[in-house]
Amino acid sequence: MKTKMTHALCALDAIPDGGGRAVALDSKTSCVVLRRGDAVWAYENRCPHFSIPLDFEPGQFCTYDSALLMCAHHSAMFRFEDGHCIDGPCEGAALTRIDVECRGDTVYRVSDTDPV
Repeated sequence: MKTKMTHALCALDAIPDGGGRAVALDSKTSCVVLRRGDAVWAYENRCPHFSIPLDFEPGQFCTYDSALLMCAHHSAMFRFEDGHCIDGPCEGAALTRIDVECRGDTVYRVSDTDPV
């Protein structure tokens, strides 16, 4: 039976409403946590076009209408809800999702693990 593991990523109010925030997952990988009101989504900070970070300046993400995340390098546009690219050089591709949930004022990474 799998158990649900959680790891705190950041406070909800540390993410601009309608924007994104970079959060380190480990020493080599970061993610972008996106927010609209109390809804949150997270994706690896890597564009599927050339596997480069989505932010040009570290931690500075371009978002539009609290709905779209733009890759700062190639202007690919990704939906907050599912990470699907709707415009740009990688149209039809998607960002790699990180499962998250918001409880109270904290955003947690959620993963299933098998007990040892």
